[in-house]
Amino acid sequence: MDYQNISINPDFMPDVSVNIGNPSPAPAAAPAEVKQPEPPKQPSIYGEIPQIPTMDAVQGIKFDFNDGIRVLFPHNGKEYHVTFSDIDTGIILYSADTVPGAYVTSVKKFYIRFRLIIHEKGGTEPIFTHDFDCKDKEVMIQLPVGTLGDSIGWFSYVERFQQKHNCKLICVMTPWIADIVKKQYPDITFITTEETKNYQPYACYYMGLFFRGDVDHQPIDFRYIGLHRTAGYILGVDPADIPPRVDLSAPRKIKEKYVCIAAQSSSQAKYWNNPFGWMTVVNFLKENGYRVLCIDKEKIHGTGLNWNFIPYGAEDFTGDIPLQERIDLIKDADFFIGLSSGLSWLAWCCKVPVVMISGFTHPTNEFETPYRVINYHTCHSCWNDMRLDFDHFDFLWCPRHKGTDRHFECTKLISPEQVITTIKKIPTFHPAE
Repeated sequence: MDYQNISINPDFMPDVSVNIGNPSPAPAAAPAEVKQPEPPKQPSIYGEIPQIPTMDAVQGIKFDFNDGIRVLFPHNGKEYHVTFSDIDTGIILYSADTVPGAYVTSVKKFYIRFRLIIHEKGGTEPIFTHDFDCKDKEVMIQLPVGTLGDSIGWFSYVERFQQKHNCKLICVMTPWIADIVKKQYPDITFITTEETKNYQPYACYYMGLFFRGDVDHQPIDFRYIGLHRTAGYILGVDPADIPPRVDLSAPRKIKEKYVCIAAQSSSQAKYWNNPFGWMTVVNFLKENGYRVLCIDKEKIHGTGLNWNFIPYGAEDFTGDIPLQERIDLIKDADFFIGLSSGLSWLAWCCKVPVVMISGFTHPTNEFETPYRVINYHTCHSCWNDMRLDFDHFDFLWCPRHKGTDRHFECTKLISPEQVITTIKKIPTFHPAE
């Protein structure tokens, strides 16, 4: 089938896209003479949603709130006038006539309490009105696959949405992450991305960090408010810090006093790039009678000529093991030392003091900890700079100073002395007598 697009003046109706025919038309190809090389693309990190809206209105019209409000009009020869508004602000987001077969969807994809009104074209009385209400209905919230810190940071907002709306919440989550929370949340159904095709939800929302100023999938750019709190804004719930509940009931495994550390991450900007940092801190801890357990997934990680090794002197507890086993170990540590990375978020769930060493993020980007280590005398917080965009494909991303002697200075100039001073402030730190 051929598809005809209707062009909407963005100054007149900024919050809607309209297509005639199929809800998901294929994009038109650019003319050969102006076609540019495509940048690398990440694989899909979400599951599916139904192609056709799941709810019946009247006269064969269908609608739902999967990926914004969606309204599909039948090819029945009739023309309609469709209006939808934001109930909470009183703002009309779209109001226009349609043609047979039209598909209307909002540009904004985050949670909005929509009101849908449909008239027959030229009619004075609506033939259908619906206010968003997901009580007792299936709502799907999709978390990107394979991101430990993000999933942990966002998950408590999933429960808050379920409690606020009393809906049947379906959470799409990577199984190896879901395993640590699903027993604590019996009112939430956990599924994989492959299983999404088996559901016909009333509404669906996507958790994520949306880059390059995208305020269609998030109401506020995440760089303003932090990695985890952006989920609260996307879902319209309280954005306060609350760690997910995990099972902390396992008996203690190690009798001696010990500390868990995690030194590896997914991007070099997240590392503690002071060459003497970890070695000095590990020595300090061992001199004070601590066993220092490195619990990273990988002993060695990097790319090209740039590789990072387990800190010298730490005990090797690395490996790809179930997260529950990591929890069982972290929960009885006197404290945890890590980066702006997944295992620090896991330690947050374990209710142990977290020393977080990070310079490329602003402290508001992560959960609140009184043991945050950052050096404000250097370049810092590029991740939260609205003028900069993160490059997922550049392991050595340093947008301000890459290729200069200031490359990664934000953590090169976090001294081991600063970290040790922070450790000494932790009530559960027990120095050698």
